[in-house]
Amino acid sequence: MMKEIYLAGGCFWGTEHFFKQIEGVVETEVGFANGFTEAPTYKEVYTDTTGYAETVRIRYDEQRADLEFLLNLFFKAIEPTSLNRQGHDEGTRYRTGVYYTDEADLTAIRKVLAEQQAMLDAPIAVEVEPLRNFYPAEDYHQDYLDKNPDGYCHLPLELFAWARNQHNPNRP
Repeated sequence: MMKEIYLAGGCFWGTEHFFKQIEGVVETEVGFANGFTEAPTYKEVYTDTTGYAETVRIRYDEQRADLEFLLNLFFKAIEPTSLNRQGHDEGTRYRTGVYYTDEADLTAIRKVLAEQQAMLDAPIAVEVEPLRNFYPAEDYHQDYLDKNPDGYCHLPLELFAWARNQHNPNRP
């Protein structure tokens, strides 16, 4: 069964590349989520005046990668207590977030956030909201690190190799 979740983890180039490594993720698309303007461009979102977060739409095969598994991996790729900043990238467009389209996903989302919070000394700054809107980013942003292997990324390269080797312990 195919499902979708929208994750904001700072710069969407690295977040997309990270999730593309994970078995069970069948499609990714970078874009802008939960802002208040129509059809924003990257240039507009970059001003931090549109309310959008750089976000990755993740389509996944629930038989191979369930939501809890994906969210636990997401927490390996973000600094969850950092507000509006990931790595050297700063601004509201780089906030972290989990945006869902299915209310039933809230159970798994809340469970993972509670488990992650229990391991931290500071409060988690990851927002959890229903997806209000999502606009795909321009074509040159899609699969950016595949097209530009030496391109900028706030995530360490070792994290991509690590993600390729992760398997959902709850699935065959």
